[in-house]
Amino acid sequence: MTVRVRFAPSPTGMFHVGGARSALQNWIYAKQQGGVFVLRIEDTDAARNKPEWTEGILSALDWIGISRDSYEGPYFQSSYAGEHRAAARRLYESGRAYYCDCTREAVQARTGNQYTGYDGYCRDRGLPPGEGRALRFRTPDEGATVVVDLIRGEPTFENKLIEDFVIARGDGSPVFLLANVVDDMTMGITHVIRAEEHLPNTPKQQLLWDALGVKPPIWAHVPVVVNEKRQKLSKRRDKVALEAYRDEGYLATAMRNYLMLLGWAPSGDREIVPWSVIEDEFRLAEVNPSPAFFDEKKLRAFNGEYIRALPIEEFVEVCQPWLTGTGTIAPPPWQPEEFDPAAFAAVAPLAQTRIAVLSEIVPNVDFLFVASPLIDEAAWTKAMKDGSAELLDDAIAAFEAVPSWDAETLKATLETVGAARGLKLGKAQAPVRVAVTGRTVGLPLFESVEVLGAERTLTRLRAARVRLT
Repeated sequence: MTVRVRFAPSPTGMFHVGGARSALQNWIYAKQQGGVFVLRIEDTDAARNKPEWTEGILSALDWIGISRDSYEGPYFQSSYAGEHRAAARRLYESGRAYYCDCTREAVQARTGNQYTGYDGYCRDRGLPPGEGRALRFRTPDEGATVVVDLIRGEPTFENKLIEDFVIARGDGSPVFLLANVVDDMTMGITHVIRAEEHLPNTPKQQLLWDALGVKPPIWAHVPVVVNEKRQKLSKRRDKVALEAYRDEGYLATAMRNYLMLLGWAPSGDREIVPWSVIEDEFRLAEVNPSPAFFDEKKLRAFNGEYIRALPIEEFVEVCQPWLTGTGTIAPPPWQPEEFDPAAFAAVAPLAQTRIAVLSEIVPNVDFLFVASPLIDEAAWTKAMKDGSAELLDDAIAAFEAVPSWDAETLKATLETVGAARGLKLGKAQAPVRVAVTGRTVGLPLFESVEVLGAERTLTRLRAARVRLT
C-alpha cells in the first residue's frame, strides 16, 4: 500500500503557524514512507475564500521547504461537488440517512433545552427530499466507534452520544464532514494527520467511511498549539500568520525547525538540529498529545542562533530584501542610490551577532546610508546632559587631529578626551554615539565610525554641537 497523506487548508486568510506545523508533519511522514503528500484546497466556502489566499498558501509552503514539485495537487474541493452529492444520495438510498425539516427552534421547543442536540424526531417519518429539508446521518443506536489513533491510542465514542448529524443542507449542498470524507476517499488518502481540534468530528467521519463501504484511514491527531496563557492560538488575538514571521525576517530554516518541536523532540538534549536529522528521526508515535506552547521568545532566540550560524556571504544575501525594500518588505529610510554595498559588507559581521530577526538590520545600519542620522529624541535627551557640549567640542578637535582614521585610534582618542573630564569611556561615548548614529545602542561605535568616515562623522558631531547651543 502506498502511503498517501494530505494537507487540506481553507483559503480564508493568512497561513496559520499551526497549519504549517501539520503540513510539515504530513510531508515528512510521506517522505519517510516513500509515499505521496497531497495538497487539497478546501475552497467550498465561496464567501470566505479568495484566489490570492490560495497563492499565499502555495507561497508559504514553498518558503518552509515544501516546494511545488514535491507534492500532488493542488486539488480544489469545489471540483468534487458532484462526488459529494452522489455520496449523500447513496447514503439516503441505502437507509443510512434521512431527511429532516426540523428547525432549531422546534427542537428546542420539544426538548425544553437549548443545549440539547437533535432528538431524532424525523428518523422514522419517511420524509422525501424537499426544499429546506436537511439530510441527516442515521447514527447507530448501540455500540461504540473506536478511533485508532497513532498518537492518542484508541479513543472510544459511544454511538448513543452522537446525534444524527447533518451531512447535507436544505439546499442539497453537502457539509464539511461529508465533503471531507468523500475527498479523502476519492484521493485514496491512507493516513489523516491533523490537529487535535478535529478529533471530536472523527467518530462521525469514521461512521461515514463505514457507511460508504470504505475502510477508514489511519488517524493521527497532533496536539493543539497554544499561547502563553495556554489558550488555543487565535487569529484575532495572537500572532499566528506564517507570512508575518517571514516578512519580519525569520529564516525558513529556523521556523521549520521550531515548528517541528511543537509536540515532538529529536533524540538527545538537542533542539536546534539539522533538517536531515528531523527528517530521519521524526516519528508520529512519539508526538506528545499534550497542548504545544508556541513560545515567540523561544522562536526569536532560535532565529538568532540560525542567523549567527550563517556564512557571512549568506548573511549579506538574506539581508538584501530589507536593505533594498524588495517584495513585501517596507522600503528602508534611505534612497537606493545612497546604499553602499561595500560599507554594509564592512559592518555585516558586527550586525550579524546583534540581531535576532532580519528586519532589525535596518535600524542597526541606517546611519551609514542616510544623509543625516535619524535622531531618537528619547535617546538624545538621555545622552545629551550637562557637559555634553564641551565634550563634543573636545571630541571634534581630537578627531580632527588623529593620525589614522581607524577604530583602535578613534577609541583611544575618545578615551583620552573622556578621561580629561573625569569620564570613563562608556559615559564619554554616549553623546558621540547619539550624534553620529541617532541612537544610544547599536553596532560597536568605533568600528561604525571608521566605516562612516572622517568627513561624515565630523559633520554630524558639529551638527549635534550646534543643536546644543
